[in-house]
Amino acid sequence: MRKVIDFQMKIGATPIEDIKFDLKSRDEIPKLLMGLQHIYKNLDLRREVFNILEEIIPEKIDITNGRSGMDLWKILVLGVLRLNCNWDYDKLKEIADNHNKIREMLGHVKFDNDVYPLQTLKDNIRLFTPEILGKINQVVVKAGHDVIGKKKDETLRGKGDSFVVETDVHFPTDISLLLDAMIKIITLIARLCSDIGIIEWRQSYNNILKLKRLFNRIRKLKFLKLKDENEQAEREKDIINAYEEYINVAQKYIDKAKNTKKIIEEQQFKKSDIEEIEKYIEHAERQIDQIERRAIKGEKIDHSEKVFSIFEEHTEWINKGKIGVLCELGLNVCIIEDQHRFILNHCVMEKTTDKQIVVPFVEATKELFPSLTSCSFDKGFYSGMNKEELGKILDVVIIPKKGKLSVEEKKIENSEDFILQRRKHSAIESAINGLENHGLDICPDHGIEGFERYVALA
Repeated sequence: MRKVIDFQMKIGATPIEDIKFDLKSRDEIPKLLMGLQHIYKNLDLRREVFNILEEIIPEKIDITNGRSGMDLWKILVLGVLRLNCNWDYDKLKEIADNHNKIREMLGHVKFDNDVYPLQTLKDNIRLFTPEILGKINQVVVKAGHDVIGKKKDETLRGKGDSFVVETDVHFPTDISLLLDAMIKIITLIARLCSDIGIIEWRQSYNNILKLKRLFNRIRKLKFLKLKDENEQAEREKDIINAYEEYINVAQKYIDKAKNTKKIIEEQQFKKSDIEEIEKYIEHAERQIDQIERRAIKGEKIDHSEKVFSIFEEHTEWINKGKIGVLCELGLNVCIIEDQHRFILNHCVMEKTTDKQIVVPFVEATKELFPSLTSCSFDKGFYSGMNKEELGKILDVVIIPKKGKLSVEEKKIENSEDFILQRRKHSAIESAINGLENHGLDICPDHGIEGFERYVALA
């Protein structure tokens, strides 16, 4: 049984619309709660948001029977707080169990002892989908336009840009990725063997330690600085020998894991566990091949062959040319903000570029907000085709051209309107900075689905 909210209040509970906040507080929690309170107080807005929240419940589920699950309103409140305050689930649990104002917003009485199990919080917040959150965003933005007094016939002028949301991964090297894969292989297969009484992997902890020692030996040799040429030549030989020993030991454990896997498969153990082991064996064999080719044979590995995390496989190596930043590990996210500082739409750019995404992204935003008539972008989005296609969708398109300008292009880009719109475009950097300060610096959620959900919730 699942409700959007329990309208039958407990004795002593404060109605959500009557909760008072400290207006002088500079913390984000009161501001977030006041925004959620506005949604609740506005009956039409609340009805729209609650109808969207009901889409979380699967169609086959009877909401009138069974155990009562967490109210959907509580999921929305806790999900918004977790992201915007940049908390992990442990912090969220502590706050949800003990913060008085948040507990009032969740419908608790001051002295009740209800607490939120950690796994319950994780499971329920993960019920959100990017599609559901996108619908809520559309409703909330339109409500925001009403609050600030936007006129019905007023057109929207957008500003678009992309930025990197990093994934929660360490800096990738081929030897560290191999170590990650080997630790998972040995840990998983040792656990399975323990469950069914196979003793082949009883030294699994020592196996991992051996790999770590070989890994650290390579790192120390690579960072060792020597001035003498003969010593440098000896060091290069030692590095190659260390690489060979490292991959040989790793390959020995992989072969052993494959043999053990056959025994486990004969006993018809969990198929999902076997598939997970196979996945990490595939990762390990790829890294062994790349180490052998790059470090021993001296080949250059093509960028398309590289994987930057075996856990967050969607992670990309992104270099935006920022001073002092070698690279960012994550995914690009493109947003469009209007002149009222509301973010109209967003797009997670997996294996795509600014130039490739801009036209379909503007088309999708135009469908959501038909009053969007102009949009500005920076040079990274420019191509002749993009400018032409955007001109068919929007009345005004501001995209500076890369490289040399023709006489006509100079005239356009030096006009007062173009310059004015270019100056206003820089305001989107403030929105990006605000998003990064309130959760969108690093995504802690797992997998591409978790990444898209986390970004949509922002």
